[in-house]
Amino acid sequence: MKMNDPDFQHAALQQLMTHVAANSAYYQRLFQENNIDPESIVTPADLRRLPFTTKDDLAGFNDDFLCVPKSKVADFVTTSGTLSDPVAFYLTDADVERLALNESESFRCAGGSESDIYQLMTTIDRRFMAGLAYWVGARRLGAGMIRVGPGAPFLQWESIRRFSPTVLIAIPSFIPRLIDYAEANGIDYRASGVKSVICIGEPIRNPDFSLNALGRRITSQWDVKLYSTYASTEMGAAFTECTEGKGGHLNPDLLILEVVDEDGSAVGEGELGEVVVTTLGVEGMPLLRYRTGDLCHVYYQPCACGRTSPRLGPVVGRKQQMIKFKGTTIFPPALFDVLDMVKEIELYQVVISRNEYGNDEITILLPIHLQTPVFREMLHSLFKSRLRVTPALDFITAEELSFRIHKQEKRKPEKLIYI
Repeated sequence: MKMNDPDFQHAALQQLMTHVAANSAYYQRLFQENNIDPESIVTPADLRRLPFTTKDDLAGFNDDFLCVPKSKVADFVTTSGTLSDPVAFYLTDADVERLALNESESFRCAGGSESDIYQLMTTIDRRFMAGLAYWVGARRLGAGMIRVGPGAPFLQWESIRRFSPTVLIAIPSFIPRLIDYAEANGIDYRASGVKSVICIGEPIRNPDFSLNALGRRITSQWDVKLYSTYASTEMGAAFTECTEGKGGHLNPDLLILEVVDEDGSAVGEGELGEVVVTTLGVEGMPLLRYRTGDLCHVYYQPCACGRTSPRLGPVVGRKQQMIKFKGTTIFPPALFDVLDMVKEIELYQVVISRNEYGNDEITILLPIHLQTPVFREMLHSLFKSRLRVTPALDFITAEELSFRIHKQEKRKPEKLIYI
């Protein structure tokens, strides 16, 4: 592949259009209903003539997106189902190889090489694409991989002691728990040889690229480099930070990126918009102009690292997760950022509900041992100063809270729920 080669991207787009026109029942209908000749879509600019593909389209016509016989499917995965039922995605052997290419390039972007050993602290089973992508990416890179999975601090540290990984792959909110376990058990984590953490699923930066509360909490205790990533099952690729830490880089060989406003028009340099992707090189379930629902700032200027591909800042929120609370618009990451500032809070869950008047209500579930007047007043003041509003606080046993967050059927901790 030829990174940043417009001719390569144009050729890949034309191959994609030919592929979906011949094999996708969904896009065949879309072209016919909108009187679109797929052969006329030659450059990324031409894509603007196509309607967007939405999450509802995927959910409602799931198998109509499949472009190969199911006998050719090598791996069956599903989306996480954060806001709706999980959607099936089918990967051919070629799609798995594309995942490997994406992740090996992402590892290199984050300073990795074949001499590294990665410790995987996320699941590789439960139909989860990311764990598979990390494993095949490390194989393509020629690096080592320790597949520990989520949780289990003892096993994590025992693996670190025994195998000396240089890079951890983890949901970042797990790292403070790992540090606390080390301190409580006399483990010298600063001498472990771990040099960096690739962070999945949660932001560790503010929109201005400074570390957020969670990122600062980690780096204030442990001298490790944090790399932010942004990915999804639907795109089968990732935007990964380089050592400059100024946004996740697009791999233009694998995706065509658009970032659009409410009217569907492209936003400018540094502006906030919804991420829209067209997947290149996907054989099983390619997507055209897929609206992710994720809101990010986009940067088109070349990075100081020398890469010239567009970059995405951290996810500010999801359009479907925008909360209107007491006249203030809030996205869940803003709530998480406040809670992550407080070292005493190891577990929490944000519950969004509707009151009898149809207005959003926010309740924070916390461990019962924190239920003191002093703690309540401190947290209320912190929310007031940061967000100008104060959610309700509810305290339950740590066991019940842990059960609510770490559900066996879920692949990620449920820090946010809607009821």
